[in-house]
Amino acid sequence: MDNNLLKRMRQGDHLNLGERIRLVLRLSIPAILAQISTIIMQYIDASMVGSLGASSSAAIGIVSTTTWLIGGLCGAIGTGFTVLIAHRIGAGEDREARKCVKTGLITVLLFAGILMIIGILIHKELPKWMGGSEEVLKDASRYFLVFSLMLPIMQINYTGAGMLECSGNMKIPSMLNIIMCFLDVVFNAIFIFPDRTVDFCGTSLTLPGVGLGVTGAAIGTLAAELVGAICILLAILKFSDKLHLRKDEKDKMSLKEWWESIKISLPVMLSSVIMGSAYVVSTRIVAPLGNVSITANSFSITAESLCYMPGYGIAHAATTLVGQAKGAGRKFLCRRFAYLSIIIGMIIMTAAGVLLYAFAPRMIAIMSPDEGVRSLGATILRIEAFAEPMFGASIVSEGVFRGLGKTGIPSILNLLSMWIVRLPLSAYAASHFGLVGVWYVMCIELCFRGIIFIIAIFRTFHTAYK
Repeated sequence: MDNNLLKRMRQGDHLNLGERIRLVLRLSIPAILAQISTIIMQYIDASMVGSLGASSSAAIGIVSTTTWLIGGLCGAIGTGFTVLIAHRIGAGEDREARKCVKTGLITVLLFAGILMIIGILIHKELPKWMGGSEEVLKDASRYFLVFSLMLPIMQINYTGAGMLECSGNMKIPSMLNIIMCFLDVVFNAIFIFPDRTVDFCGTSLTLPGVGLGVTGAAIGTLAAELVGAICILLAILKFSDKLHLRKDEKDKMSLKEWWESIKISLPVMLSSVIMGSAYVVSTRIVAPLGNVSITANSFSITAESLCYMPGYGIAHAATTLVGQAKGAGRKFLCRRFAYLSIIIGMIIMTAAGVLLYAFAPRMIAIMSPDEGVRSLGATILRIEAFAEPMFGASIVSEGVFRGLGKTGIPSILNLLSMWIVRLPLSAYAASHFGLVGVWYVMCIELCFRGIIFIIAIFRTFHTAYK
């Protein structure tokens, strides 16, 4: 049904409000489920590592913001190609879309290779730069080394999923993501723990294990990502109706088209640097507060992800819908899909915020047996719950801007919000109020970010997309 509605939209048919809502939800739900499954598996991963002790969790936590920064860059470099695919398909130019696929995959893999080399070169020193204590340095550096080695594999998953989504296929990336998350847990159980005996329904079972601890968590993720990368390549290059390669099509993107894609990607990369480096600085601000605060901060971010992952699912749908509507020359539908997506995102994340407040203690308890981590984590999660509606507005708005190809606007807004508002206030709050103060600042900043994104969306559509 969603493909039929997308086809009608591209053909210029009228879509009533119910059909537009149905289209947004049907494209969003698979992505939301995939995002939620990812976080659930991260919960399980965190509980596995957390069972090894607070120092093991802190070893991952101290480099986690750097991995987010690099992961954000990997996701960003492919944005221009995925947006161009949405525009080409919306305009009925499927062959041009396939040219974007071939050139895009080559470009992003070269980029990931460069990042991999940089990661290998800095893996020993990074935990020291981040202010990690002596007891976490060895595990943290090994974890980051394995993460760096899997960057080309992660890159295929990021860009490949985006290409399929922008072609209108949300289900295959979502299913593969769920499978990959399940495999991540299985592989982590094997690589983190040594051989052990467990009791299952009165029967003793011996489970195999390698016993690599924190390093095993990274290797388990690498193995799962490898399976996902193979499947996503097959889905694009062989099985996708619109994107699979044809033997008679030997042409590639022109240099002009390639640069057009890169120009869309560059502001997204800048935004990733702005946000990722801000998170790195935030970790550096939190690090002097001790391992309990580092762990509570890291676990609470993972827990909060359950709330905002639905927002990212809706943002993916918004990028697809707005991008294809723009490619089809339907400005009115661009505006309608943008506003509708933002409203739905805010409603869903408001409900998620209520659940976050109610279940905060239980969510943290799943990941850590440490009472200090549990108490502090529950407190800061309940603070953050109040920011979820406006955080949702900013997340979905950024997806709308990507669909339009206007990726520079979110970069400017994120720079203003993170570096002018959050970080200076966080540095002050950490020294006076500890981690609780840092999360109060985060709540205020996210509300501010949502407001300025809504204003920017309104001004964009009021002037150019009536």
